[in-house]
Amino acid sequence: MARSRKNILFIMFDQLRFDYLSCTGHPHLHTPHMDSIAEKGVRFSRCYVQSPICGSSRMSFYTGRYASSHGAQWNGFPLKVGEHTIGDHLRKLGMNSYLVGKTHMRVDEEGMERLGLERESLIGARVSECGFDVYTRDDGLWAEGPDGFYDENRSPYNEYLKSKGYEGENPWHDYANAGVDENGDLASGWFFKHAEKAANIDEPDSETPWLTREVINFIESRKGNEEPWLCHASYIKPHWPYIVPEPYHNMYGGNHVPAAVRHPDERENAHPVYETFMNNAVGKAFQRDEVREAVIPAYMGLIKQCDDQMGHLFDYLEKSGRMDDTMIVITSDHGDYLGDHWLGEKALFHDPSAKIPLIIYDPSKEADGGRGTVCDELVESIDLAATFVEFAGGDVPDHIIEGHSLMPYLRGEQPETWRDYAMSEYDYSGTPMCEWLGLKPRDARLFMVTDKHWKFIHAEGETEDGPFRPLLFDLQNDPDELHDLGAGSSHAAIIELMYDRLGKWGRRLSQRTTISEQGIINMRGKSMRKGITMGFYKASEDKNNVTVKYRGKAPKRPNL
Repeated sequence: MARSRKNILFIMFDQLRFDYLSCTGHPHLHTPHMDSIAEKGVRFSRCYVQSPICGSSRMSFYTGRYASSHGAQWNGFPLKVGEHTIGDHLRKLGMNSYLVGKTHMRVDEEGMERLGLERESLIGARVSECGFDVYTRDDGLWAEGPDGFYDENRSPYNEYLKSKGYEGENPWHDYANAGVDENGDLASGWFFKHAEKAANIDEPDSETPWLTREVINFIESRKGNEEPWLCHASYIKPHWPYIVPEPYHNMYGGNHVPAAVRHPDERENAHPVYETFMNNAVGKAFQRDEVREAVIPAYMGLIKQCDDQMGHLFDYLEKSGRMDDTMIVITSDHGDYLGDHWLGEKALFHDPSAKIPLIIYDPSKEADGGRGTVCDELVESIDLAATFVEFAGGDVPDHIIEGHSLMPYLRGEQPETWRDYAMSEYDYSGTPMCEWLGLKPRDARLFMVTDKHWKFIHAEGETEDGPFRPLLFDLQNDPDELHDLGAGSSHAAIIELMYDRLGKWGRRLSQRTTISEQGIINMRGKSMRKGITMGFYKASEDKNNVTVKYRGKAPKRPNL
């Protein structure tokens, strides 16, 4: 029997490509548990992130705002104090927001200090954690180099492993993300050649099962408490290191590795920014067949493990009755090139990087009309924040949240209006590629404008040869984005249209977040009744009686 309250289970995988699920057409991966949510809900086939990099993308999800609006445009760029988040919006509606897993957020330490916010306080803790109340935070990036750890926060997962008898300072790496070679030596997952090995850990102790248990423990902890909740279940996998425990390490082999989607034309007279990314270390690595043949089967194994864990999680929701009152969202913060377009990792705007899976199940009866459908409209990741607010019973504050609610599509309805194009942006000022191009940090920015026919990329800045030209792909005739049409003049009209759209988007009102449109309308004229009565030549011209305080006999001056 459905309860009156509604919850939200916001599941995010890290670096999961849009096309590596069976419901999105992968020829070898079978992901029945995620597919089952698509069968119960709506799968969105054209969802784009607002920045194809972990930290910036996540801050857009959490704020419902474009990267240039919230300002946290790359990993390690703090989300400034004062940004409204999902947690802030939902708490006003009586729904608390909890984190189980990763956010990749860096705290605005200077802003906290300026305002006197202590991280130990309730407000300070929420400001420090993207607006979430933390049940478990673990960003899963416990890499260590000569100068120390990449992430210096506490690692609950490492503490769990130590409690299970996994020895050493960093069992995250030494067991969960490393194997053992034929000589008994450490086979680190950081080296691609080891991707075919099994991680040296019991499968139930690896990251994905551990986090699934944490999610279930959180939901169990809410028993007896009728307050609705949002739980952000944020998984680190299938993000690198590309290594997975038994039995997933050898489920797939070289015969399951697709040919790389790339063409020699992409390297001929390549756009300078694109060329630098092709020539970075990861790009060069994934141009090698031996790297793809080692990594992709492990990547698939990691996804298969994720799907199996979704089976455990969804089975728990069914048995506990939570499937009847909980919206389920499955998505990713960005994709993974895996050698397509001569690239590795993410960061640019080809679909393997910037397009993500998005599946939403709404348990409400009103959503029966949308079940099992596929929506082909242009969707942005910031639309989730607006969707959550409407699902929780609120009105979307569109002077703050820049996305649009997906609730009509979940109900099988068509909104009165919808966007004609989607936007994404990428600030690569913190990368070596900015330096290689000789750019100032403020100029190392890329912007994508895409509709259903064309994808356009503008590169800010210039070199000694002049301003960068745009890139343009014809998605209808070249769906794999292999032939850049931005260098010639034959598509000048399309390029002009895209620049007009970019200009319109760039002029959007994004910083007037302290007052809504309706608030402005409501305040019009009120100052006149509070005493500001400019515009009258004489009192008799006042037909609305707003100058009554300024009429009558003049007061007598005191005798000084």
